[in-house]
Amino acid sequence: MSALFFLIPISLLLLGAAIAAFLWAVDHDQFDDLEQEGERILFDDRASDERDTTRPGSPS
Repeated sequence: MSALFFLIPISLLLLGAAIAAFLWAVDHDQFDDLEQEGERILFDDRASDERDTTRPGSPS
């Protein structure tokens, strides 16, 4: 029973920290565009590679 007097305040502090972290993320626009980063890895960016003239062997 005495462990509850220790665990309940600790759990409330952790809950408060999680809520504060979530509110900070929302305030700093971390959830603006969720789809772009997931899709960026799927698509090849060859159009910008073809326009890159600094690479050796690239068409000029």
